[in-house]
Amino acid sequence: MKLRALAKINLGLDVTGKRPDGYHEVRMIMQNIQMFDQLEMEKSGQPGIRIETNLSFLPCNENNLVYRAADLLMKEFDIREGLNIRLSKFIPVAAGMAGGSSDAAAAMVGVNRMFQLGLSTRELMDRAVKIGADVPYCVMRGTALAEGIGEKLTKLPPMPFCYVLIGKPGINVSTKFVYGNLDLKKIEQHPDIDGIRKAIEQKDLRGIAAKMGNVLETVTCPAYPVIDEIKALMLRKGALNAMMSGSGPTVFGLFDNKETAQKACDSLRESGLARQMFLTTISESGGRTGGNR
Repeated sequence: MKLRALAKINLGLDVTGKRPDGYHEVRMIMQNIQMFDQLEMEKSGQPGIRIETNLSFLPCNENNLVYRAADLLMKEFDIREGLNIRLSKFIPVAAGMAGGSSDAAAAMVGVNRMFQLGLSTRELMDRAVKIGADVPYCVMRGTALAEGIGEKLTKLPPMPFCYVLIGKPGINVSTKFVYGNLDLKKIEQHPDIDGIRKAIEQKDLRGIAAKMGNVLETVTCPAYPVIDEIKALMLRKGALNAMMSGSGPTVFGLFDNKETAQKACDSLRESGLARQMFLTTISESGGRTGGNR
């Protein structure tokens, strides 16, 4: 079985408070894009879960979210057969694009199908939050409003089609560092999440772009000025708007014209500001939960 694990961007990310358990309350608009990792899964007569990856620095044991996601379902349903998983990573790691969470979601979908567990998407999402706050969204996919710690999801209409330029500088950012240094009292401007939602419902791409915002930039951008440099380049080269995704450091720009987007990609490559660049599109339907997802 082969499954695709789609990357996501945040069109808007607001943090509204901190809970006693240490988690932050958020309001986010999540959107899949056409960039994905691939999981190849097969049953094995040898008990246990075995993972291989194309990146030598990734763990292949219980420290990998894919392992934990598969193990969660296999233990609950007392599955005695083994499972071999080959994970091919293409989504940048530690980039604010939910690559690990999406991989975990794909593993849960795959185990559910492969062993005919009969769980609905909602039942998978209820279990997925035990792996991570973004994993339920990565099971659901598409365009969504996320609230709570990210697990309270409201499906939104598909976002208008557009081109997305991704630029990741040669740094990794710890989500724990970003949230740990976020001072909610010092945030002067919060993104208009409801305005973004309304623009999505009205199919207004420019309206979406105009209202984009991410409060985590108040921590990540001062610590890593290259993020602002990449944003500025994309805007100069015709992006409707450019913003950091998640806790960073990846920057994305939205474009309504393929030629303009390609020229911006070429300029970004020439600048040397980003180590990884991708020109892609949004995933209009979020991908199916069948076939290769």
